Amino acid sequence: MAKPLDPYAALRYKEFNIFLLVRFAMVFAWSMQFIVIEWQVYSLTKDPLSLGIIGLMEIIPAVSIALFAGHIVDQNEKRNLLVKCILGFSVISLGLFLVTLPSVEATYSEKSILYTVYALVFLGGLVRAFIGPTIFSLIALIVPKKIYPNAATWSSSTWQVAAVVGPAFAGFSIGWIGVHWSLCVIFGFSLLALVFLSQIKRKPILNPKLGEPVLQSLKDGLRFVFSTKAILGALTLDMIAVLFGGAVALLPIFAQDILKVGSEGFGILRAAPAVGASLIMIASTRFPLHKNAGKKLLIAVFAFGVCIIIFGLSKYFWLSVIALFASGAVDGVSMIIRQTILQLKTPDNMRGRVASVNSIFVGSSNELGAFESGVTAKLMGTVTAVVFGGCMTLLTVGGMAILSPSFRKLDLSKDVEEQSDMD
Repeated sequence: MAKPLDPYAALRYKEFNIFLLVRFAMVFAWSMQFIVIEWQVYSLTKDPLSLGIIGLMEIIPAVSIALFAGHIVDQNEKRNLLVKCILGFSVISLGLFLVTLPSVEATYSEKSILYTVYALVFLGGLVRAFIGPTIFSLIALIVPKKIYPNAATWSSSTWQVAAVVGPAFAGFSIGWIGVHWSLCVIFGFSLLALVFLSQIKRKPILNPKLGEPVLQSLKDGLRFVFSTKAILGALTLDMIAVLFGGAVALLPIFAQDILKVGSEGFGILRAAPAVGASLIMIASTRFPLHKNAGKKLLIAVFAFGVCIIIFGLSKYFWLSVIALFASGAVDGVSMIIRQTILQLKTPDNMRGRVASVNSIFVGSSNELGAFESGVTAKLMGTVTAVVFGGCMTLLTVGGMAILSPSFRKLDLSKDVEEQSDMD
């Protein structure tokens, strides 16, 4: 018989609460930085393709070294590795702060500043390749295995809350104190994350194959992912949906040229999806999504595509906000199910490599989707590009539902009960 669900199980561990503070500070800083960069770059160029290039500059290093990064994560102590990742991000945020100094902008051309921003974003992609697998692996070392699903939900919820506050604050901050000092705030939050992280103890390395050759390690990781249908199906579905359904990269155009709502409206638009996702994730701590997970994931991604189409066609600010809010809510369902699948199906010694493959499939598809959106907006026009992306998302879900009946029938209830009974 299944034990009663404790919605606060993970929060009863002190280090997990500290971990959530670290994650909030980092996601707040990273999401705020991305918004400020988008605003600054589009203000300099007025070219939608430049927004796509931001995504491309991050995805190239992130994808290129993702598998190698996963190998490094599995071979090293996770807490100290996360310290190094945050230090790397701090250096990048400091660089962006310095490049937007009034004296620098007065001395160098807009093109030089633009290229410097792109270079720093590229370096951020290198850091990102390591930070995702490190965080995913660290969670499993902080809480017992029986509460992985609950910990994954709280971790994802914290991510979403920070993704709400970060973009919203960025939009207002640009109007209040400007791009330059907004970047200073970002640097401050990265330092705050380091302070929090110092309160977490070093963790043991659970990989029994320390010193394993890199190529063999990478082959084992890829073989595991591609042989585990639940993981492969979830990652593939999300990758294609995010790739074609990502209208977020074009929000500066909607805010400035279509809806004409300024930087404050831009912040609200950018935060709306995360607000929806946050509410769903908090609710899911009491109403889990384990049962009929495959079917729920397909429905969620289909609804996401519909929301993107509505947003693309909308001429009203309030309707655009509602559409983005709803897209975030259903995307939250998708994220919870995907993270639960990964936590339950991945052995401890492969968490870094599996998380790296996840970053290639899903995480990097956000940036590739930004590039795709920029290119299609340049070729088709902004509205047509967003509607096209939503339609492609609907086609993807239909294809997955027809071609993979086993994924459609996926249910995680037994996996969750087995982990609880093992305690």
